Amino acid sequence: MPHLPLKKLLDKEIDLPKTTDQFFWLKDSTYQIPKYENIETFIERLWRNNILMHDPIVNTVLQNHIGEIPSRTVRYHFSTTTGLPQSHIRQVERAKLAATLLQQGVTILDVAYSTGYFDQSHLTKSLKKIIGYTPAQLNTNR
Repeated sequence: MPHLPLKKLLDKEIDLPKTTDQFFWLKDSTYQIPKYENIETFIERLWRNNILMHDPIVNTVLQNHIGEIPSRTVRYHFSTTTGLPQSHIRQVERAKLAATLLQQGVTILDVAYSTGYFDQSHLTKSLKKIIGYTPAQLNTNR
């Protein structure tokens, strides 16, 4: 969000003006406060309205096409673009993949194994923290 000063955002909160309990004001428009179920739509709308910008180095690294990019450059781009370390974003991506597999009916143990979690309790803790649901709540194969 290049219109917001990143240094003022890191490890801090900014109160965005609310228009109602369900909506807030950002830049020139109102937006519904997102939930897990509609976060992709929310992000897409921010992208279409040029509120979110794209960093090609971050995208390249997330696609595992690192090439000759120095690790210091990668760390700099992740911290200045997202405010988060690369490892945290990878944890979120792994949790999203695990949630998708669980919603497709893959067993909890198979999801834990295939997504690289140490065991079921590691998967449970991660999903609860990142997504807000336990594997049992997401799994349709119960």
